[in-house]
Amino acid sequence: MKLSIINIKRLSSYILLSLLFTACTKNFVSKNTNPTGLTDEQANADFTLPAAFLQQAQRAIIPQDVGTYQLSENLTSDSYSGYMGAEAPFRSNSNNLTYDLVDGWNSSIWTHRYTQVMNPTYKIIALAAENPAFKDLDAFARIIRVSAMARVSEKIGPVIYSQYNKLNENNFISYDSQQDIYPAFFADLESAITTLKGLASSAVSPQMKKADLAYTDNNYQNWLRFANTLRLRLALRLVYVDPTLAKTQGEAALDPANGGLLSENNQNCYIVLSVAHPLNVIGYEWSDTRMGAPIESIMGGYSDPRIGKYFKPATDPVVAGQYKGIRSGIDIDSKARYDSYSQLVFFEENKMQVMVAAESWFLKAEAALRGWANAGDAKANYETGIDRSFEMYGLSASATAYKNDATSKPKPYIDPKSVTAGQNDITTGSPHLSTITIKWEDGDSNDRKLERIITQKWIALFPDGEEAWAEYRRTGYPLLFPVVVNYSAGAIPTIPGVRRIPIPLAEYNTNGGAAEAAAATLGGPDNGATRLRWDVENKSF
Repeated sequence: MKLSIINIKRLSSYILLSLLFTACTKNFVSKNTNPTGLTDEQANADFTLPAAFLQQAQRAIIPQDVGTYQLSENLTSDSYSGYMGAEAPFRSNSNNLTYDLVDGWNSSIWTHRYTQVMNPTYKIIALAAENPAFKDLDAFARIIRVSAMARVSEKIGPVIYSQYNKLNENNFISYDSQQDIYPAFFADLESAITTLKGLASSAVSPQMKKADLAYTDNNYQNWLRFANTLRLRLALRLVYVDPTLAKTQGEAALDPANGGLLSENNQNCYIVLSVAHPLNVIGYEWSDTRMGAPIESIMGGYSDPRIGKYFKPATDPVVAGQYKGIRSGIDIDSKARYDSYSQLVFFEENKMQVMVAAESWFLKAEAALRGWANAGDAKANYETGIDRSFEMYGLSASATAYKNDATSKPKPYIDPKSVTAGQNDITTGSPHLSTITIKWEDGDSNDRKLERIITQKWIALFPDGEEAWAEYRRTGYPLLFPVVVNYSAGAIPTIPGVRRIPIPLAEYNTNGGAAEAAAATLGGPDNGATRLRWDVENKSF
């Protein structure tokens, strides 16, 4: 289904009905006296309705719906990040992975988070404005919507955020440009952090307890840490285009007076799902995704013990017992060719990883490398990031030897089952095969230290392909393999590859003036080759 943001106001009754809610008026942008659609009695009775709004939004930060996940995540960022590869020749092999970008797939990136995140969080923020007792829910809603909508913006670019549900003089709903959206994200996070700091020593309210799908205790403190870590993540995104704002926001996140970052694994943010993990369905029931070639090369070259926690050995007789991935953007004749390559390890618990402590330590390592206040020591942060990641998988005993490995490097990738002989070979000496080692080297250049940090962060982020792809575009690390088959008709160069997803066609059809104005801020055509503002072409530390 293709939907524009204007159509969201027509969808509001459907969304509420699906949650057994009472719908608000059809015209969401009209002068409603109660924009939340909730009476005081409904909001205060047992907090079921406000909690359901926020539970819905949490489960859409990264979509739990399997069809939406496959289109918006698995067939874009999961593959573009190098984590996974599709085994099927979707659309006769002319699809996102071969750079024939499919609007019918990619529009789900946009529509799902507007209906499932922006709509319910909008209602909660409006509810809290009328009822100060819900200020904790206001903070929670702002954190959720930044977390979700940053992911949309970091795929598409301009998004509708500050003007959500507000018609302009031309009867369109205006976008925020990439230049404007980050200050809007930071403003929401600042508001949430201020509120949660004031509540940190208070007992958690019944409404927050009921709404929170990630934490069962220390809810305020953990979401405060999450908000600071998200602020630091977004600050570092801007280091090449707005270093002053990046440093200001990054140092605010690092300031211990603001509540700290995620630092221990018991603070990791996993959202409890109401269905099976979508990758279980895509990988097992549908058998549509397998290990990616870059992660085979990097983790295999490092003899990284986490590889067995992420993937299963291949069962194909040609590569049996090996961890074998599929390279994205290749000629695939049939699904059967790669069906026996490495599957993802089954997710035993139905929960979605949104942010983990290991990431915050790697963020701090980069911040320390850049000299930001309260960032600590780059080497210590880097090594702690590895420690936290190993702890997550019960591998702490192997961490010391891994951190001291000064020789292992990503290994060549060779696919013995490629349709065209040699098309998938990434051999020693290839510019697409990194030479970065694991052990921290004080004498290395800052660029090489950054590659080391980002490569290990990329491993630790798995399976969050959205964040991994964003960091790859921002920094150029880790080195990934280019596509072999490019069906973009020259619109997207094979190198450096796809950089963003276009604004959905439905937006041009129903919110045309605003979509055209937003596209004009991109600095290039609205296609997959135009870089987002923070994705600068010539990167130098």
